[in-house]
Amino acid sequence: MHQTTIRFPDLRLSRRDGHKLRGYFAEQFGEQSDLWHNHRADGRAIYRYPLIQYKVIGGQPMVIGLGEGAGLLIGHFMEVRELRLDERTYTIHAKQIESRDVPVGVNGQLHTYEFCSPWFALSQDNYRRYQEAEAPDRPALLQQLLAGHILALFKGIGHWEEQHVMVAPPVLRPVSANFKNRKMLMFMGSFSANVHLPDYAGLGKSVARGFGAIKKS
Repeated sequence: MHQTTIRFPDLRLSRRDGHKLRGYFAEQFGEQSDLWHNHRADGRAIYRYPLIQYKVIGGQPMVIGLGEGAGLLIGHFMEVRELRLDERTYTIHAKQIESRDVPVGVNGQLHTYEFCSPWFALSQDNYRRYQEAEAPDRPALLQQLLAGHILALFKGIGHWEEQHVMVAPPVLRPVSANFKNRKMLMFMGSFSANVHLPDYAGLGKSVARGFGAIKKS
């Protein structure tokens, strides 16, 4: 699978600015492709795995494109000369682009990944299941959810996997993170699975806004 990553090394933003990045790029290029924002012309959401994702990792803003999204980032890289986030305009003095083919899919060995941003794991129903579960049973629920989120990523990028995805019990800690001005239960930590996954791709809910970004450790 092809992956493109654009970084802005001179800028420092907060993690919550990820959705502002998304708004800016959607405003600039969204009429050309709904991959920039995943909304229809009438404003309704398109429920699919986002092929363009906006991140702030360690204070550094980045945009990643997967598959078709990778080509869109290459095509518009030279046009990005500033970022307007809310009332502030950031002039771009430096930007970096990396575009390459990356392996994706089940592999014969376990690979360990760290969450670089909080994993938004729980839907409303799963949140209730998690709260009602006994403490010793909660890791197994998160392990099951991780496997499902990996399969959702595969489906979203058009990778059809015939082999079984295996996830080892994850090493996670609960954290409280802001989502649309609400405190939500999310998780940080690491997991191991028998799969190749793209660095900084997101797992779980709201990955376009930067949640659930992973990196192989």
